[in-house]
Amino acid sequence: MKQFYILFFLSLFFGCNPKIKPTNMQKKIVIAHRGASGYLPEHTMEAKAIAYAMSPDYIEQDLVLSKDDVPVVIHDIYLDDVTNVAEKFPERKREDKRFYVIDFTFKELQELNVTERFNPKTGKQVYPNRFPKGKGNFKLHSLQEEIELIQGLNKTTGKNIGIYPEIKNPEFHHQNGKDIAKITLDILSEYGYKTKKDKCMFQCFDAKELERVRKELESDLFLVQLIEFPEETKQLKHYTTYADGLGPWYKQLLDKKEGNQWQFTTLVEEAHKLGLQVHPYTFRADQLDEFSSFEEMMQVLLFEANVDGGFTDFPDKMVAFLTR
Repeated sequence: MKQFYILFFLSLFFGCNPKIKPTNMQKKIVIAHRGASGYLPEHTMEAKAIAYAMSPDYIEQDLVLSKDDVPVVIHDIYLDDVTNVAEKFPERKREDKRFYVIDFTFKELQELNVTERFNPKTGKQVYPNRFPKGKGNFKLHSLQEEIELIQGLNKTTGKNIGIYPEIKNPEFHHQNGKDIAKITLDILSEYGYKTKKDKCMFQCFDAKELERVRKELESDLFLVQLIEFPEETKQLKHYTTYADGLGPWYKQLLDKKEGNQWQFTTLVEEAHKLGLQVHPYTFRADQLDEFSSFEEMMQVLLFEANVDGGFTDFPDKMVAFLTR
């Protein structure tokens, strides 16, 4: 079934000949956020295959360790908002009523079905107009499996789409006796991702851990410091001692709107002066908030705010917009 989905989506987006290389005119990079998560359940191999066919520059992998130290591609340390774990293993929840990836072996995790993200308390789908919750036969997979898919497609299509892994909650892993940073870096190295030239950007919200990746673990990858809170924007100079890029929440770039014109914070300008690339998250066509259309959102952030690229659940739309 999985192979069928992959072949179907590749044929759908490439046409009859999967070796046709689309014209790539954009200068700003497109990062497929959790794959093509606007179309298929996030971080499934099917979502990654369809994302690849849309020709982004990078495909993102969020990583959490299993009980037996396999980096699993999933957005959170929890399982119960994207899988049927509560039905499959009801007795395995912790005292806080949550189910943790780290409590299951990789073999056990592969028994679960992955679905569109939902609220585990209410059962309601987070994005109601996306792929129907509970439909399909989607599974969890490892970092190694996804790398092999992307590298294999790079070979057969002649493209060079990169990977953009993020280690999730490293402090939680340390508390549970696991070093997710070292395990992930070792795997990346095995697959040829060692330096800034190797089409791999490595990201993390934990500044202390990302600094450790550069200085203690001596990684030469392109490192991106993710940020979420206003006080973090005051640490840009420190970030330059170990990071190459900045991944802010896009709302941190917006100041106010006067008439039809947006005013911006100084974050992008300051980051660029310090030599940091800026890749904000997340461009969603079905969650516009301040914008009247997805095209307006892309125009304002990519060009008026002058970021270097962005994370999007709809990579086809961003690729098409930048090509135009």
